[in-house]
Amino acid sequence: MKAVLQRVSEAKVEVEGKAVGRIGRGFLVLLGVAGEDTQKHAEVLADKISGLRVFTDENDKMNLSLHDIGGEVLVISNFTLCADCSHGRRPSFINAARPETAEPLYEYFCERIKSNGIKRVEKGVFGADMQVSLINDGPVTIDIDTKDLKI
Repeated sequence: MKAVLQRVSEAKVEVEGKAVGRIGRGFLVLLGVAGEDTQKHAEVLADKISGLRVFTDENDKMNLSLHDIGGEVLVISNFTLCADCSHGRRPSFINAARPETAEPLYEYFCERIKSNGIKRVEKGVFGADMQVSLINDGPVTIDIDTKDLKI
């Protein structure tokens, strides 16, 4: 499972011109689910993101988490994060989980973020063509791959 995490002052996602998710200060998470991912991967990644300390404290140090600032999360499913660009010029998406596997893991990931005490977790529409807008705060952008975490 892969996540591209952006610290934002606000973010929203639209489908067919209608806002379906909107947050204030917190994280925009682009989430890619790979074929070998399980609920355990979703749990570990959600727990990592929920506790990640990348918001600045009174000394301008990245020392605060979502909990500390009352932050919000917008999660967007993004199978293209699983792209393999090692050959040719057209990415292969063979590593991405099939929708029947990916969607339940995406939903589980979102629920796990909520169960970690994050009060507002918004989502895009799985599999839809979405337009995402954000104001990246910092900018702070972090990529996390569960292959690099202890599972």
